[in-house]
Amino acid sequence: MQTILDHATDPWGVKVERVEVKDVRLPVQMQRAMAAEAEATRDARAKVILADGEMKASRSLKEAADIMSQSPCAMQIRYLQTLNSIAAEKNSTIIFPLPIDLLSGLMKK
Repeated sequence: MQTILDHATDPWGVKVERVEVKDVRLPVQMQRAMAAEAEATRDARAKVILADGEMKASRSLKEAADIMSQSPCAMQIRYLQTLNSIAAEKNSTIIFPLPIDLLSGLMKK
């Protein structure tokens, strides 16, 4: 741009030092391409944020499982909390999961 300006203004003895662009009109096709690029960038960022959240959630679940595995009472309390939250939703059917060991003892009798 500087070369073009110098070529046009040198014969008059004018030196252009600065040019300010105030109104730029882009073709519609260029606008669409820029919008598609911006959308792809946003999608990529969203995927990274989602993956990071999933990783943190899986770590938290693993830590919770490790803590609960150390105490059988903790698992029973969590089970009762889950039943309480299901009952609060006023569902008509609640399924009680029972350990297989308990059922096998009943089957032998």
